[in-house]
Amino acid sequence: METMKVTVNEFVRRQTKGTGKTYSDSLTFEEVAQDAEKQMANGHFKEGYRDGVRIVEGSVELTDQFVCPFVKLEENTELVSKLVQRRSNEEFYIQTRAKSGTPLKAGRIEYIVYHHDVLAENDENSTDAEWELISIHSIPEGVEKLPMGPVTMMRNQLELPGGTKAYYSSEEWAEAVRFWQQYASLDET
Repeated sequence: METMKVTVNEFVRRQTKGTGKTYSDSLTFEEVAQDAEKQMANGHFKEGYRDGVRIVEGSVELTDQFVCPFVKLEENTELVSKLVQRRSNEEFYIQTRAKSGTPLKAGRIEYIVYHHDVLAENDENSTDAEWELISIHSIPEGVEKLPMGPVTMMRNQLELPGGTKAYYSSEEWAEAVRFWQQYASLDET
């Protein structure tokens, strides 16, 4: 089987404790990229929202090494919203986090990897490798599919700075909005 080198894109390095994103206290980003490379070589992936984007299944034995940042929203969940910006060249957006709640247990891990050609479209590649690790997602137990966040979808479909050209169906939009009305990242700050 051909080897498909997976390296670490600088963008994924923002996924640390306190960011409201999936992170690991015990694995380096390089170790995560190695797992993505191994899993992809073994065929444990599906094609993502466009050609050159793959969703790779993380090794089952590593699932417990990741912290799932999501809580299920309930009637008494206190929320906080703030205007944030991912990078200086991107538009600000409204980020909503839960102030309380118990983080859900990760049922599985997915790695988002982008092909060099896709990253090169917007000069967002960090290396010359064929594939780069862009994002790590812990999928809560009992959740079948973790939809992309609507803000990310908007950025992609409108081809805004930081977006990667894509088109989503009205059903994909509706599913994403519905999911993110039921779950939120826990604000650990």
